[in-house]
Amino acid sequence: MTYAALNDQANHLAHRLIALGVRPDDRVALCMERSLAMVVGLLAILKAGGGYVPLDPQYPGDRLAFVLADCEPVLLLVDSAGRQALGDTAVATIPCIDVEILDALPPVENPDPATIGLTSAHLAYVIYTSGSTGIPKGVLVEHRGLVNLAHAQIALFGVSVHSRVIQFASSSFDASVWEIVMALSSGASLHIPEEEMRQGNALVDYLTHHAITHATLPPACLYGLEDLESLGPVETLIVAGETPTSALINALATNIEVFNAYGPTEGTVCASAWRAPKGLEASTILIGRPIANTRIYLLDAHAQPVPLGAVGELYIGGAGVARGYLNQPELTAERFLDDPFSPLAGARMYRSGDLARYLPDGNLEFLGRNDHQVKIRGFRIDVWPSIPRCATPPLSPAKTHRATNAWWLMWSLTAKVRLKAKTVLKRAAILPPVCARIWPSVCPTTWYRRPMFASMRYR
Repeated sequence: MTYAALNDQANHLAHRLIALGVRPDDRVALCMERSLAMVVGLLAILKAGGGYVPLDPQYPGDRLAFVLADCEPVLLLVDSAGRQALGDTAVATIPCIDVEILDALPPVENPDPATIGLTSAHLAYVIYTSGSTGIPKGVLVEHRGLVNLAHAQIALFGVSVHSRVIQFASSSFDASVWEIVMALSSGASLHIPEEEMRQGNALVDYLTHHAITHATLPPACLYGLEDLESLGPVETLIVAGETPTSALINALATNIEVFNAYGPTEGTVCASAWRAPKGLEASTILIGRPIANTRIYLLDAHAQPVPLGAVGELYIGGAGVARGYLNQPELTAERFLDDPFSPLAGARMYRSGDLARYLPDGNLEFLGRNDHQVKIRGFRIDVWPSIPRCATPPLSPAKTHRATNAWWLMWSLTAKVRLKAKTVLKRAAILPPVCARIWPSVCPTTWYRRPMFASMRYR
């Protein structure tokens, strides 16, 4: 589809949304498979002045139901997969539009932002983060943060009209925002692979066949590939969502430019990035420097800057700071604070809970968390709220005891398991049902028991 055709499709739907009463800061839910129609729906919502709320049809039904109830959308855009995932009740209670790609449409003017009252401070999207077992948090991101992200990434990664960008991430994962706006704001072509082409060597085949030049992938998707030194025609690879290993970076950086990107949803996807050097010798993977119009402060317990090289909690300031959390004013007040270091009136900063230190060359080294949150394949998991879920049937009392004492569980897409526990889990057989109950959206499809697993000890 050409840009002209895409714009016509989005404009027709946008004017329909406006006629139905969508206004700036209204929330419009979007439950659709990754597809061209999904991109049309997303653009139409933004053009109409609304903020889109993505719902991945593959996510658990109870999570989809919670998000719908919490965000209270004025409209719901769906395709057949979205209708099936949400069920008849949800579709019947919210005004619903089926989004389809229509045959050649007559050109329609772009909705005028001034006429509808749209400004850079209005809502662009709401993405629900963390809370895989607790209460998901809806992060409110404004247009100014989204525009800054697009311009910063286009410049940093060298995206142009000749680039081909893959849209890999789930629509409910904020990396999808990055991929879509980075491509469409630069005139590049956006490629959306089928679900079966997003894993293993099929992904490499897709990258090669479509001559993809820019890809953003979580490290877990790369560990199982047979030939990391040859990712087709990819020129720039951005790894994000979790910390990659130095071995992975070295294998990738042989022929292509590799970046390690860091940023929470609350900072509009990306706050910093590090360009990996060729022949990396150190084992430490950095998160680089702040992107354009972004500030990163490392502060102590009294919210004062720490000395160079000292460890501090990472605070994010600048254009990408989100508005806050939907329907959670207390948590918003706790995490989104006035920025005393900015010369701009009304500037705020986000308290991330991450720990880092500045190196002499100005790069940031990520050092973990100051709480029990972990990241699995890009998903933020609050571990402690997960523990009660381990204590419910069908696990036997003995297995429940062992599972409840497990307080740190991580795995990659290939199902390598690392566990720190007060009581060692000696039977790997209990892991799949426990993890499927706690984190169904990130549970691996294949498990294996490592020979050293039973002998691991609490450290």
